[in-house]
Amino acid sequence: MKRTVIEIDEVLCDGCGLCASGCHESAIQIIEGKARLVGDSLCDGLGACIGECPQGAITVIEREAEEYDEASVIERIAPQGQATIAAHLSHLREHGQDTWLGQGIAALKARGVVIPGFETTHKPKPADAPSAGAGFSAMGAGQPLTLLSKQAAAPGQHSYPGCPGSMARSFPSAGGTASGTRAQAVSPATHAGGAAGMGSRLEQWPVQLHLINPRAPYFRGADILIAADCTAFACGAFHQALLAGRRLVIACPKLDSGKEIYADKIRALVEESEVASITVAIMDVPCCGGLKRLVDGALAGAGRVVPVNTVVVSSQGGSLTWL
Repeated sequence: MKRTVIEIDEVLCDGCGLCASGCHESAIQIIEGKARLVGDSLCDGLGACIGECPQGAITVIEREAEEYDEASVIERIAPQGQATIAAHLSHLREHGQDTWLGQGIAALKARGVVIPGFETTHKPKPADAPSAGAGFSAMGAGQPLTLLSKQAAAPGQHSYPGCPGSMARSFPSAGGTASGTRAQAVSPATHAGGAAGMGSRLEQWPVQLHLINPRAPYFRGADILIAADCTAFACGAFHQALLAGRRLVIACPKLDSGKEIYADKIRALVEESEVASITVAIMDVPCCGGLKRLVDGALAGAGRVVPVNTVVVSSQGGSLTWL
């Protein structure tokens, strides 16, 4: 299958070993003075090791690789003790990987092991949970993203244990209102197709469904746009007509793998972040309907009901048809 895994540049790698100690899955070893990925099935592709490398030798790429195997990871790290296992499970929870987290908890229970705080995939009760902002960053509009190498956290700030490029953050949109308040989501009835004000309306990062944490504070009570990858390129007014006032999640129903993880994250958005509404944007091609079916299937198993709108983007001209 084609999925994301890490790649290590042997020329840049100096064998310091920081990535190996920072890998929660023990997928990296130092062999003959160089860091090596010892098994594709042990790499979750989330890139926690990237921030550990002082040489910039590790990147995340997409290639043919064995499917990630959480049970094998548990078998590999179990002898290292409870602290190592808890760090691994925390890593999965921080990235919103409930499917893998559930598999890990099940593998541990099969061994007769229960890690405190990880009896189930559900987050701890509010009284025991960290503050809502822990692990998240709020950034001002236009602030450069200089998080591509490991940096020491300033006093009072939270360091981020994963790939810096996947760190959840919110920021004002470049095309926001003059008062600085968030724009209201545009409804089908109010959108007239204009393209005035071409500034970006994106207000959070990351956006890819595999990378988002559905429990990030900026999703709580928000209107959500779940958009097929191609829609932003086909619709010239994507930011103004669809994204304004909404939080964005993108996915490709044809090429993406791990769709069971997608369903879990959509359910978490509805049940735990209690999103206010979902708008699904798809292209007018048959394969793109899979995204709407994915959303419908996830919501069928959710404990809340939210309003869902669907908009179809024309592949020839980018016109919008609301269903």
